[in-house]
Parts: sequence; C-alpha cells; structure tokens
Amino acid sequence: MLSAFILFLAAGLAEIGGGYLIWLWLRESKPSWYGLLGSLVLIVYGVVLTMQSFPNFGRVYAAYGGVFIVLAVLWGWAVDKQTPDFYDWLGAAICLAGVAVILWAPRS
Repeated sequence: MLSAFILFLAAGLAEIGGGYLIWLWLRESKPSWYGLLGSLVLIVYGVVLTMQSFPNFGRVYAAYGGVFIVLAVLWGWAVDKQTPDFYDWLGAAICLAGVAVILWAPRS
C-alpha cells in the first residue's frame, strides 16, 4: 500500500508539475524551454503510473484521478496561493473515499 501511495504521489507531482510548466509557457509567456521541460515531465508521469502493481489499467487510472484531485488542491494552495475552502476539502475527501473503494473493495 505504501508503494502504491508513493507511485501515485510521484505521478501526480509529475503530471501537475509538467502541466504547470506548459501553462507558464503558453499562458504566461515563459521561454519555450518551459514547454519542452513540461513535456518531458509529462512523459515521466506516464511512465511512473505504469509502475503500479494493480493489474487493471482502468482501475489504476480511476484511483489515480482521486489522488490527482487532492494533489491539485494542495498545489493550488502551495504554488498559486489559493487557499482551499470547505468545499475543496470536502470534494477531496470524497475523491479519496472513492480511491479506497476502487482499489480495495472485496472482489471475487
């Protein structure tokens, strides 16, 4: 379970970080190397997510989506200085509950 969390965390930081670099390049007129670096980081994201031990692609990506939402809220708070409100935290908690159901529900 710890390795799954670490891989989701690494994938999330790579996806958000890569997307953020591309955002800075295209929306805030940063140099083109921001876009190139962002693209490379997004490739790393794609590779890291495939390292999960869960056998089903769809479930891994669905569960990762919940983790991504929480990380995006935290990124916005830390980087963009957008303090999350009650509804941001409530939505993030609901997403994490969904992650738990998707990954660890008893299945036959």
